[in-house]
Amino acid sequence: MSERGAVHEPVLLEETIAALAPRPGGRYVDGTVGLGGHAARLLAASAPDGRLLGLDRDADALVLAGERLAPFGERVTLIHDSYAQALPHALAAGLAPCDGFLLDLGASSLQFDTAARGFSFRLDGPLDMRFDRSSGETAAEVVNESDETELANLIWRLGEEPASRRIARAIVRERPIETTGQLARIVGRVAGRPGQRISPATRTFQALRIAVNRELETLSAALERTPELLRSGGRLAVISFHSLEDRIVKQFLQRESRDCICPPGIPACRCGHTQTFRPLGRRPVMPGVAARERNPRSRSARLRAAERI
Repeated sequence: MSERGAVHEPVLLEETIAALAPRPGGRYVDGTVGLGGHAARLLAASAPDGRLLGLDRDADALVLAGERLAPFGERVTLIHDSYAQALPHALAAGLAPCDGFLLDLGASSLQFDTAARGFSFRLDGPLDMRFDRSSGETAAEVVNESDETELANLIWRLGEEPASRRIARAIVRERPIETTGQLARIVGRVAGRPGQRISPATRTFQALRIAVNRELETLSAALERTPELLRSGGRLAVISFHSLEDRIVKQFLQRESRDCICPPGIPACRCGHTQTFRPLGRRPVMPGVAARERNPRSRSARLRAAERI
C-alpha cells in the first residue's frame, strides 16, 4: 500500500493525484486506504465538499487512517472490508457512481515493519501474513498443511521463484514451521547465493502473502466491477508492485479500451462488448530516481490510470 518507508511517504503521490484529477465536490473511493496518505490529498484537493470512502482489510490501518483523516470530518467514511466490495459500499454511502477509484496494492510498511504481523523475513515473528487477522488461513497453515507439489507450484506461480521445488522440498522436510525467521533461514540455505543483493526469501514470502490474501483474485474481481462504480469521465488509478498484479491491470485496460474482444479470425463481432475505458498514457508511470532513493520500497511501483468512457 501507499505508506512504504520510514516516514510513510505515499508512493507516486503527485502522479496519482494528477491521474485522478480531483475536483471540489467530487466523490472518491480509496479501496486500499492504508494510513490515509493518498486519501488526505484527495480530500484536500476536493474541498470544501468532496467526499471519500476508504476501505481496508487491515483493522489496525483503519484506526490510524481515521486519526489522520479526522480533520475532514463527515466528508470521510471508513469501512473494514475488501476493495472487491467497493461498489456495494459506495452505493450504500451515496457515492456511486463516483469520480475516482484508487487501488494501492500489496502490503504496507505498517505490516512489513510489525514483526507480529508475520510479513517480513527480516523480523522474526509468527508466520501470519493476513491483511485481515479476523478471518482466513495463516501463512503457517499454508506452509505446514500443503503437500510438496502444492507448495512448489504456489511458490513458482505467485513468486516466480526458479528454486521453487527445492524450497518446497526443504520446507516439507523441516516442518512444522511457525515463524518468519525459521522460514527465511530454510529458504536461504536452499536458494541463497554468494553476493546476492536481494534476500533469497523475497519471492517465497511474496508468494505466500499473495496466496493467503487471495490478492490476484481480489484484484480481478474489483476491476470487473469498476465500470459500474465510476461515472462517465471518472478516473481509475492502480499502483502495483509486482508483475503479476501489473499484468492483470494491463490486460483489463487493454480489453476495456476496445469495442470488440472477439477472437481473431471471426468475420463479424459476436461478443457485443463496448469500450468502457480510455487509458491515460501508453506506459505505466514509475517513481523517479529521487523518489526511489527516499523510499527504496517504491522501486517496483507501477501506476496505470484510465478514464471511464
